[in-house]
This record gives sequence, C-alpha cells and structure tokens, in this order.
Amino acid sequence: MQKLGDFKLPHFFNYPPYFTLQPVRETREKQVQLWKELILDYCRTQKIFVIKLEEEFPLFSNSVIERTLSHEAREAFLSALVAEGRAEWLDKGHRSCLILWHRIQDWADIIVNFVKDNGFEDSVMTVEEIRSGIESRGTELHGIDRTILMRALKQLEQKGKLAIFKGTSTDDEGIKFSV
Repeated sequence: MQKLGDFKLPHFFNYPPYFTLQPVRETREKQVQLWKELILDYCRTQKIFVIKLEEEFPLFSNSVIERTLSHEAREAFLSALVAEGRAEWLDKGHRSCLILWHRIQDWADIIVNFVKDNGFEDSVMTVEEIRSGIESRGTELHGIDRTILMRALKQLEQKGKLAIFKGTSTDDEGIKFSV
C-alpha cells in the first residue's frame, strides 16, 4: 500500500481513472464519495484546516501513476464537502476552502470535554492557550484553526457555557468557562 508520509493511501489512489472526473453519474458519485472521505481523513490526521486550490496539495497528484487532479475535479470534490457541511469556501472565487473534519458542533463538544477532563469548569484561559498551550498538547484542540475555534467558542457562548472576553489584541482574548 502506498503512503504519503505516515498516511496510508487507499487502493483507488493508484487507479488512474479516479484522477479524472467520471462522466457516468453513478461512477462519479462513487468517485466523489471516495475523494470526500480521503480528503477528510487526510486533513484530520495531518491537522490541515485549509486547502488552497491554486497551491500544491499532496493528495491531488500521484507521481507513481503520473496523474494530477484537474482544477475542475479539485473544486468538484471540495464543493461536495461544502454541500455536506464538511467544508466552507473562504472566498467567492472558490480558491481557498476551510475543511471541517469535525463539524463546528463537534468541535464545541470537544472543547466541553477538554474543559471537564482537565478541571477547567470555572477557569479562565486565553484562546491561544487552548490552541497551543501545554494543556491542549496531545489533544485535537492543539493547533486548531483559529476561525474554527472561535466559531465553536461562540456557539458555546450562545448556550451559556462560557463567556468570551476581548483583550487588547487577538492574542489575549479570554474565555471564562461555566460548563
């Protein structure tokens, strides 16, 4: 089985037709499903949050079979993720895509569990401590994209589980948990 770093690639990755958008609807649906799963799995394991269509992305080419996904295919696969709520276009030109390998609600649940597991129920933390602090090391929150984190925190704030305090800069925004 072929690997991309420490990531095991699925068997279809070495099948040249999967690097070309398939014209038959049924075949294309299978192709799109396989690519969606592959993109989400790869991004989750590699902690990738944004894919830029204009830049090289390891999954979109296979040097072993000398195939590369067309721009149209890349956009089609990412648009399928967007349609399912697993990604969002960051611009109107569809050049940059935010990948939600966890939905925002799932990230909010992960934050609540992190807070409970670490005894932070009535504590104050900064956004940066959640993203890159010692406490978050080894968790899915470590290295989380700031946009995703802020949206999950705002969702929890709306539910009354925390309060967000604005600091003088984005680096010192505080979170008071009350879960």
